[in-house]
Parts: sequence; C-alpha cells; structure tokens
Amino acid sequence: MFWRPLGDGRVVCNLCHKRCIIVPGAFGACGVRYNHNGKLYTLVYGLLTAANPDPIEKKPLMHFNPGACVFSISTAGCNFYCRFCQNWVLSQSRMDKIFGEPYDPEEVVKLAIENGCQGISYTYNEPTVFYEFMYDTAKLAKKEGLFNTMVTNGYMTPEAIKKLGPYMDAATVDFKGGGNKEFYRKFMGVLDPEPIFDSILAMKKEGWWIEITNLVVPQYGDKEEDIRKLARWIVENLGDETPFHLLRFHPDYKLQNLPPTPVEILEKLAKIAMEEGLKHVYIGNVWNHPLENTYCPRCGELVVKRLGFYIVDWRLSKDFKCQRCGYKLNFKGKFWGSRSRLFLI
Repeated sequence: MFWRPLGDGRVVCNLCHKRCIIVPGAFGACGVRYNHNGKLYTLVYGLLTAANPDPIEKKPLMHFNPGACVFSISTAGCNFYCRFCQNWVLSQSRMDKIFGEPYDPEEVVKLAIENGCQGISYTYNEPTVFYEFMYDTAKLAKKEGLFNTMVTNGYMTPEAIKKLGPYMDAATVDFKGGGNKEFYRKFMGVLDPEPIFDSILAMKKEGWWIEITNLVVPQYGDKEEDIRKLARWIVENLGDETPFHLLRFHPDYKLQNLPPTPVEILEKLAKIAMEEGLKHVYIGNVWNHPLENTYCPRCGELVVKRLGFYIVDWRLSKDFKCQRCGYKLNFKGKFWGSRSRLFLI
C-alpha cells in the first residue's frame, strides 16, 4: 500500500515522511519494504516478533481505557535509526536479519480475546512499517468489539493515517530529545522532525485519542527550551489536558556511555511543561514517583495512584469526575479495574 512506480523500475514509498525512492533489488529506509522487479512488497506481513498481553499503561496510555489489557504485537524493522533504542533487536533488524513467527489477523484477534484483552496495541517496533498487517488486523478487531492503539514515532504520512483513521482509536506519539532537529539528525537518522506535528494533527482530525511522550536523553536531549516549545505546541494544538510523559533514558544499544537520566532533570522539565499550561505531566520509567499519579487539575486531589504500569488506587467516579470537587477529568473509554491486589504482599 502507498507506493507508485516512477519508471525504470524505481518506486516511491509514500507510507512514511521519508518517502523513499527505491531501485529494483533494494529496501526502503525501514529495511522491510522491498522493490522486486518494480513492485514494492512488505516482507513482514504477519511475521510477528511479539504477541502478548500488556497493561495499557505500559504504552503508555494513562487516560484511555485505564486498567485495560491490550494484546501487543510487533514485527522487525523501523524507519528510524535511534542509537539508544531499547528494542533495537527488533527495530534495527534489516534485510537478511528479518525474523518472526507467522500469524494472520484472525489469529491475533482470537488470541486477544482468549487472553481477556479489551484491545490490540501495535507497538515495540514502529508499526508504520507493518502497516498492511496492522490495517487488516485493526479492521477485524473493531468488528469483534476490540479497540486499537498504536505506539509510534509519528512519521506516518497523513494519507496513510486517513485510511487507517476509522479503525484506530488511540496513539502514543513518541518524541525524543524534545523534538530537537539536531538531536534527530545526530542520534536518530532523521533529517527533520517537523512532519511529526503534521501527522499528529492528522490523527487529531481522525478523532484518535493522543498522548505524547518524550524520551529525555541526558547531556544531548534535555534542553529546557525544547521541552517548553513542545509543551506549548501540545497546549495550543491538542489541549492543556493532553497527557504528556517525560521518560527516563536508560543506556542501551549504541549509546551506553551515558548514565540514566537524573530524576532531578526529569522533575525540572516536568515543572517547565506545567508552567506552559499542561495539566497532566507524567514521569515515566521511575517507579513510585509522585508524577506516576494523576491529580485533579481543579483541587489537586490524588485521583489515580499508580505503581509502574499498574493502577493501585482509583478515586474517580464512573464518568471520570473527581470525588472531592466534581471536576470532570480528560479520560476516554471506561475504567477496567485496579491491579492493587497484586501488591498486597
């Protein structure tokens, strides 16, 4: 899907903003879309590297169907080359290193239901690169009463988002380094992060629930002005109650010479995001931090207490109103239950 011939056997792929021009016998930047005799093929359709249930908070999606279980799937390949990737074994597989186990959409939906999941999440590697399988699975999942979510770097083209629009319900869009252009070029192999903002607006137009994350890489990707600019854009374009997650970096892959992000830096950046008007700012990858929790924007009451990926205390009404002051918080879907009993020991 989303390609056209250019002549002389070349094709252009219009699935992501890189819009690769690919000669016969070559791959796109993602490493999994291949020009065979002037036709573009995906080599990872249904070739899954992961298929397992997760708490939805792991994506992270804090305000969409809280407490739900999602069946998470991935393939190999990615259109970014992040030097710090936590899932690099999957995402940076290229050409002869493509691997996975074969599934069809019906199997994925069946497994999701059998595992007691309320939705399916396309995640771990960049789901844009397995678009066709995601599209077919999402259509079938909706028919079976499941919701669909994706965790994405946001580089999918608006035309691809529009076609997927009726079947996708929520997206976590992952920024890195505050969206700084030089950071994207140096550490991620991306010339310009600006198209991500266009993609987010296209998702909003389709009515998807959106949460924004930003990986804070110490020394190189922790500039205060970048977080301030990103937070301001979120407020102006998505709303001040859009959940914004500042994620702690851990050394991995080709960037192991840096320490984990100091918690005080995450806290300083969270304060800046709040100063710009964001009401739900979270700190991720720091278990038991106060900013894992949700607080009422009006009265400050702790209304959802979390530990890592799990809700351990829920203090909102059925329609997401603060039980103390009655303020209606920005949640969507339904509350699927607390995991507090897991922590009684």
